[in-house]
Amino acid sequence: MKPALIRAAIAASCLAFASQLMAAEPKRPECIAPAAPGGGFDLTCKLAQSALVDSKLLSSPMRVTYMPGGVGAVAYNAVVAQRPSEAGTITAFSSGSLLNLAQGKFGRFDENAVKWLAGVGTSYGALAVRSDSPYKTLDDLVAAIKTEPGKVVIGSGGTVGSQDWMQTALIARAAGIDPRQLRYVAMEGGGELATALLGGHIQVASTDISDSVPHIESGDMRILAVFSDERLPGEVVSKIPTAKEQGYDVTWPVIRGFYVGPKVSDEAYAWWKNAFDQLLASEDFAQLREQRELYPFAMTGDELDAYVKKQVVQYKQLAQEFGLIQQ
Repeated sequence: MKPALIRAAIAASCLAFASQLMAAEPKRPECIAPAAPGGGFDLTCKLAQSALVDSKLLSSPMRVTYMPGGVGAVAYNAVVAQRPSEAGTITAFSSGSLLNLAQGKFGRFDENAVKWLAGVGTSYGALAVRSDSPYKTLDDLVAAIKTEPGKVVIGSGGTVGSQDWMQTALIARAAGIDPRQLRYVAMEGGGELATALLGGHIQVASTDISDSVPHIESGDMRILAVFSDERLPGEVVSKIPTAKEQGYDVTWPVIRGFYVGPKVSDEAYAWWKNAFDQLLASEDFAQLREQRELYPFAMTGDELDAYVKKQVVQYKQLAQEFGLIQQ
């Protein structure tokens, strides 16, 4: 074949491939937030909702659907078993989702049951109290727990073994306290945690920093510690001490991202991956992420899949250390 004909054939193939990608745009895009409104899953979905529409990557609005239950378990099972091939549906996940998967809390489905799509940002765990709380520092809280563990009611998203539980269990272990002595109230996500804390139903909320900033700015909430290696940037959060600088060697990054159903076509998956690759490379998206107190984290496709599988292995080891699963 002549060079001119070869170039023409390649151009035609590229055009056809581009047309397929354009045709794969979902008609009824939806993001499932696996919790009640107001928490981290809600924030994750609304970040995608704003970014995809503002960037014109989606030509139709994306709706956010709330599917609370089991801190992600209900949504995971629904997507895998009942909605496995919905090309327009993405579902939010976090590091907490992976921790629960590591412990088998999502039922018969494991980390191989979905297609991991994109990781778009990270937050960090935090311990929050009301602004009028007698606990001013992490040491104050630890001292109170040591004196009378049952009097300090700690709210967490999920039951024993959840991400929020694990954060306080790590602090307890670092302080020489048996985590089984801690008094927990299990809740469904950051929205419920904030409501319970500000209403005086719990004394401490094990949460993450991105959920908490609006309440810090309003003056209703104080953060005793953030579980990052160093103080975080930003006018509000840079004033918050880390657990490490207070003598407790505990860090807990909270990765936020999306997965799709196991039977979503390769073409539809490629469309979403391409869309998120474009977002993650854009300055506009970086600003949207920063506005939601999320920090840079960018992985898609096979790279994210490998990261998820590695994290699940590490979380299984951590769960074994705390006696949550058998070795």
